[in-house]
Amino acid sequence: MKFIHTADIHWGMTPDSDKPWCRERTQAVKDTFSQIVTKAREMAVDFLFISGDLFHRQPLQKDLKEVNYLFTTIPSVHIVIIAGNHDRIRNTSALLSFSWCSNVTFFMKDQMSSVYFEDCNVEVHGFSYTTPEIRENRVDHLSVPLDGRIHVLMIHGGDANHLPFDKSALAASDFSYIALGHIHKPEILYPGKMAYPGSPEPLDKTETGVHGILTGEINPGTKKVTSLEFLPLCRSQYVPLAVNVSPATTNMELEMKIAQEIERRGRHHIYRFRIRGMRDPQMEFDMENLLSKFRIVEIMDESEPQYDFSALFAEHSSDMIGFYIRALQKPSMSPVEKKALYYGINALLRTKDERS
Repeated sequence: MKFIHTADIHWGMTPDSDKPWCRERTQAVKDTFSQIVTKAREMAVDFLFISGDLFHRQPLQKDLKEVNYLFTTIPSVHIVIIAGNHDRIRNTSALLSFSWCSNVTFFMKDQMSSVYFEDCNVEVHGFSYTTPEIRENRVDHLSVPLDGRIHVLMIHGGDANHLPFDKSALAASDFSYIALGHIHKPEILYPGKMAYPGSPEPLDKTETGVHGILTGEINPGTKKVTSLEFLPLCRSQYVPLAVNVSPATTNMELEMKIAQEIERRGRHHIYRFRIRGMRDPQMEFDMENLLSKFRIVEIMDESEPQYDFSALFAEHSSDMIGFYIRALQKPSMSPVEKKALYYGINALLRTKDERS
């Protein structure tokens, strides 16, 4: 039995909503999900497991129709879905009255149930969220009968507020495979047994690295997973990078360094830069200019002004600058203490210049 395991698509979300490329990212979420459906057809899988948060919020009828159309293009694939905390099933949910195509099974209840697919000898177990949180462990006690069927468990959660569970206890169960959702970072917790596919498309700056889906195969005789592989699919990645500067670095040089790093890795990615090293105390890097020219979601200036505190103190030993240095400078200083010293000295020197 061949399957694709995905989760946390968040159809309808607008990543980086305050950035110029936000509409492109909204479409990328949908396009990547469409690509998952295409992969299901190309790979001739038997099942597509969607372990929660297919939608970012309560789906509208138009969202359901769009997704359902995609499902009609793979009529031979069993599509099994549970709702997560984001697309939980409410009393007013459009999901309650929507008619999915015949190959879709959507677990609508918040109590564990199962559906048996006789053609594949597979029984899938799962339940959906009807509340924003589930704080109790509902799954560690689960067991399956030794009835010759392949048993697959679909659950969404794994943190204190969203279905906490004992991973090792669950892995010791007799399920053939446990298809997890909720954690956006892909991770195979127990090879051939239990895994998070992660979000197919990264959804914010913290979700670095490659994203995609899991593809697997279960032996119908042994009822064991014989292969489980991560397949990259995402259009863009959030790439964290550090750029080192020196007291000689100018704004133009910094811009060129960042442009080179982006060109080398690809303009279609989204970047988080940290500026590190020592800079000229008179130099102020133009962050707004950099943010306007590139797909940069964040720039953190961690550079430090290269003050000669010994020379400054010798020159200003009897005035406010010397007093400030004597009061704040220590052999070992925390980042916060360093910033207080640098900002204070910079302000005092500017005041002195203005008065001169």
